Amino acid sequence: MRAITLANNGGTENLILTQIPTPKINENEVLVRVKAIGINPVDAFVRNHQFALEMFIKPQPGETVIIGWDISGVVEAVGRQVTLWKPGDEVFGMVNFRGHGKAYAEYVAAPADQLALKPENVSHEEAAAATLAALTAWQALVTYGKVKAGEKVLIHGAGGGVGHYAVQIAKHLGAYVIGTGSASKKDFILGLGADRFIDHASEQFETIVNDADVVIDSLFGDHIFRSLEAVREGGRIIALLVPFTDEKLAGKVQEKNLYAHTLNVTSNGEHMQQLAALLKSGEVRSHVSASYPFEEIAQAHNAIEIGKTLGKIVVTLP
Repeated sequence: MRAITLANNGGTENLILTQIPTPKINENEVLVRVKAIGINPVDAFVRNHQFALEMFIKPQPGETVIIGWDISGVVEAVGRQVTLWKPGDEVFGMVNFRGHGKAYAEYVAAPADQLALKPENVSHEEAAAATLAALTAWQALVTYGKVKAGEKVLIHGAGGGVGHYAVQIAKHLGAYVIGTGSASKKDFILGLGADRFIDHASEQFETIVNDADVVIDSLFGDHIFRSLEAVREGGRIIALLVPFTDEKLAGKVQEKNLYAHTLNVTSNGEHMQQLAALLKSGEVRSHVSASYPFEEIAQAHNAIEIGKTLGKIVVTLP
């Protein structure tokens, strides 16, 4: 089969199209013929940095590295213990995150319990998009944020991969949603259902919002301190990139009696099934801003690294 292997950490020239054997499946796995792959910032991060490769994939010595985790495709074969799926089923999911998902390939061996049935009204591109990013939004808002109807939720980067799902999921939960983003994304974010838009370049969100029940912060660095000002006393703040280990940060959290959690998204078939139901009903939809053929995966990486993506970027296979 064809696969995109990582020769070394560094630029996109290290993404090599090659032929390798089709993977063998374990008793609890299914073999998926991949039709679309979701591309995420973490993919480029792992490609660029050795420490990130060890953090997210942990390859065995001498093991061929295939990055990526987000797939949608067709079940080709099932392991002996698998009862959830049969050949011909169209499925999607985030495979073995954190771990060696090996998604950049024509065939992927995926744990059966990490997948969901792709709704018929959703394309493979839209399904592949709604995996890591959508799971991150779901786990931030539902699992840890515990958002309830009527609460006020502030979502940073509301026009991006995670953010555009977070806006829709928060509205599904009945929240009043405030989304931040660049001015060019205003109409898109409001179109997703956000009740209020804040231009992060021209407005100081913490001077506008100081009573959010839940804040989802997806940015690096000291931005988290500003988010702490926007959440009410006793509220919840979920960070995607910043740990709450800094002494000053931890002090602020304690001072405001906040629930603070740094999210490490995990593969979860039950959560995927809940997302599949929302995709089927149309309450959540994927916005795919760009789609590249498998052979042009380097261009997809270049696009994701710019950091201005509207919604999601995917790669497709025949």
